[in-house]
Amino acid sequence: MGPLDGLRIIDLTQVLSGPYATMLLADMGAEVIKVEPPAGDVARSWGPFPIGVEQPAYGGYFASVNRNKRSIRLDLTSDSDRELFLDLLATADVLIENFRIGVMDRFDLSYEYLHQRYPELVYACIRGFGDTRTGRSPYADWPAYDIVAQAMGGIIGITGTAPDHPVKVGPGVGDIFPATLAVCGILAALRHRDRTGTGQLVDVGLYDSVLALSERIVYQYSMTGASPEAQGNTHPILCPYGLVPTADGYIAIAAPTDHHWRALTKLMGEPDAGNDPRYATNEARLENSAEVYRLIEAWSRALPTAGIVELIGGRIPCGPVNAASDIAADPHVAAREMIVRVDHPDGGRLDIIGAPIKFSETPTDRFTPAPVLGEAEEQLLPARRIQGNDPLPQGDR
Repeated sequence: MGPLDGLRIIDLTQVLSGPYATMLLADMGAEVIKVEPPAGDVARSWGPFPIGVEQPAYGGYFASVNRNKRSIRLDLTSDSDRELFLDLLATADVLIENFRIGVMDRFDLSYEYLHQRYPELVYACIRGFGDTRTGRSPYADWPAYDIVAQAMGGIIGITGTAPDHPVKVGPGVGDIFPATLAVCGILAALRHRDRTGTGQLVDVGLYDSVLALSERIVYQYSMTGASPEAQGNTHPILCPYGLVPTADGYIAIAAPTDHHWRALTKLMGEPDAGNDPRYATNEARLENSAEVYRLIEAWSRALPTAGIVELIGGRIPCGPVNAASDIAADPHVAAREMIVRVDHPDGGRLDIIGAPIKFSETPTDRFTPAPVLGEAEEQLLPARRIQGNDPLPQGDR
């Protein structure tokens, strides 16, 4: 019984951006009905897979972002399945899709048609370059993935060790951040619907979202006339604020305030550096950043990461550069339930990420595994069996 209990979400999305958004909604208690084409979400076939299983139901990619959902199959090119879909929409609060421009129109399921038929329905879409109804991009018809959004939205241009060596951000932020914004937009639109009785279009573009995530490059360019560039593991505005090497790895240290800088230098055994005019203010430290980092690294390279954390942790903002194995053993992750274990339909159990949004009165404390393709059809599509209009292969259930 999460805070969104009672909401029904019809989910036409595939791969990552849309499924991540509906996962967040499902975590918060919404009923999410994942409507898949007859062959299923393409991400079902992406690994890694359970060892020794010849025809797995799905791999880790799909399992990670499709928990707490129910699955049915509909062929929206079929008149009978389209009618079943429309019947299902009559019971829904939200429809979300991440098709390319024009796909829903070809199904005769355009926003205009659905808004007229179901005026209270919130219709959300996630596209590479947004929907033409809210602003026509010259790239509107282009396909897009995470890496395209990262490249065009500016984040790759400021990531890496040097301007001539751009680096993609590891996680799929070009999908995941748009998904998070889509959830914000959906909840706002539902608030508007509850107040006025009218649904609306919620449109999120991957490019727009990554640009919003990279917000500082806009004001930096506006105020300086220069495009920010990659500069490795330090910060162009704050100092010290970056990664420094240790005797056995790396640690993040953030001491850009003058108070934290003085505290850090005392803990480093260099108290005079705290009041040295060359380093006394953030602006001075930026001007002398190379010397600031040389001073810190001369100290940090002599100590193991754990020793530095023990010395300055809780006093100076810091943290070790964790691998997945470190995260799995971190007591914070256990205390916050940020790794949860679910069953896999092919046997065994699988660790996936926990719910990042916590509630005091309606905690997310139940996680069902990602659904087998079509497993909820008997409960959600009884009309298909009654009418005998089931063109989908029985063996896939």
